[in-house]
Amino acid sequence: MRPRTWLRPGTAGRDLALAGASLLGGVVMYGLGTQPQLSWRPDVPEPLFLLPLTAVCAAVGLRRVATRGSLALGTVATLADLAMGGSLGTVLVYTQVLYDACVFGSARTWRRLLRVMVGLSVLGTAAGVLLTGDWRGVGFGVPVVLAGVLPVLTGLSVRQYRDQAVAERARAEQTARLVELDRRQAVIAERARMARELHDVIANHLSAVAIHATAALSVPGLDRSQVESALRVIRESSVQGLGEMRQMIGLLREPAEGGSPVDASDEATRARLSELDGLVDRARAAGLAVRVTRRGEPRALPVGVDLAAYRIVQESLTNALKHGAGEADLLVAYEPAGVVVGVENPVGADRGAPTGAGAGLIGIRERAVLLDGRFSAGAARGRWRVRVELPTGVAS
Repeated sequence: MRPRTWLRPGTAGRDLALAGASLLGGVVMYGLGTQPQLSWRPDVPEPLFLLPLTAVCAAVGLRRVATRGSLALGTVATLADLAMGGSLGTVLVYTQVLYDACVFGSARTWRRLLRVMVGLSVLGTAAGVLLTGDWRGVGFGVPVVLAGVLPVLTGLSVRQYRDQAVAERARAEQTARLVELDRRQAVIAERARMARELHDVIANHLSAVAIHATAALSVPGLDRSQVESALRVIRESSVQGLGEMRQMIGLLREPAEGGSPVDASDEATRARLSELDGLVDRARAAGLAVRVTRRGEPRALPVGVDLAAYRIVQESLTNALKHGAGEADLLVAYEPAGVVVGVENPVGADRGAPTGAGAGLIGIRERAVLLDGRFSAGAARGRWRVRVELPTGVAS
């Protein structure tokens, strides 16, 4: 679709100024006596040459408003001028009309103009050779080439550069939109990751706190040792939750230069699978009987896999504590090309913890997918099973 450039502010004024300058130049050439150009001068008054000159200059002023009308007006005026003997000023202004028709007109217009001008050039050359009987008769086609073909070719070149610039600008705008879309997707993904981390850091510890607080309030006649045991678990869960939350906030505030957020974490406090015993002890202190099965030789894991495996076990044990029957089987298997973690527990009545919304399982699935791992969860024969396989990328 051809851009409606004539609607831009200032274009009409520039077109009128160009038309006025063309008329002024034509009048100057008229004063110099450059008409008629053809030797067979008809007996017409010279002032009549000003009429087609004015018309073709008006066509220049209409080049954006009505391109076809401008071309038609200029062509009729030029033909009338040639019929009177030809005026150099009118012919020169008509070259501007041809140029404008190719630049601002439709593709059909410049194709037709190119065919017509090339045909007239060939026709003029052939007529010159036939009339003169000499090869020098090709000179009859030269004026058509100079006044017709060259302006058309020049207009086509400018139109091509303009269309190319428009296409490049459109591609740049599309690229900018894609970059903005990628940025928004990255922000959404980062928000989801932060929400997942907040859930794992806070919800699991708060669940343990809620369970023990509920038990302490609902069971009458607890002795001092039982109360102290419950308070001790509450305190440990609260302190650890606050520590992990403080660590994550620190990562968000001051990320290491050139490193990932995980690399910026404190090696002494970062959660890892090798610290699973502490997590199991806290689950047992909370009232969950955990049986641990380990297979394979423990080894250092990639940071992302190490953290994800720890969080998956943490979330699974919390779910078993909240919704299970008080016991769970934990599997940690170091395989040649990855690590497998799984938690299995009997399904029992809820023990008073707040009802979950499924965010934990969603977080486990997202962690597995991000690391190209495999996740499965579901109930079978009265037991709930969670199993995650995380590849390490290195077969040992």
